[in-house]
Amino acid sequence: MNIAIDGDGCPVVHETIALAKQYDIPCTIFCDTSHLIRDDYATTVTISTGRDAVDFALFQRVSRGDLVVTQDYGLAAIALGKGCIVINEDGKQYTDETIDYLLQQRHHHAQLRRSNKRVKGPKKRKKEQDEQFIRTLSTLLAEHAPSH
Repeated sequence: MNIAIDGDGCPVVHETIALAKQYDIPCTIFCDTSHLIRDDYATTVTISTGRDAVDFALFQRVSRGDLVVTQDYGLAAIALGKGCIVINEDGKQYTDETIDYLLQQRHHHAQLRRSNKRVKGPKKRKKEQDEQFIRTLSTLLAEHAPSH
């Protein structure tokens, strides 16, 4: 198992790296040139800016059984199709059962934005969200990591 982080705008990069290190699991951060992230433990792959460039680079490098951290539904969908475990920044696990609804919701919101209708953005991040993410990731790593 490897961990791949969609680092562009991800609020739990450092929490993910800390747990990867604790479980001795390789961790790679994927980001574009406007989000340079460096860490002594994790590998950083920096991609030129471009629509979905980071997502495609991450997708090309993950394999079945890897864990992907992303808040992008499109990337989550294709990573699930490749057999990856996928969670978002709140610790919610994407599944084949939930991703279709989320993609439909994303499409609907895009239609609303194109027709100049307001769609509420995310609320300010709370400490509880980080705590839930850490609990979920810890559980997944304990279940799927090589003997720890």
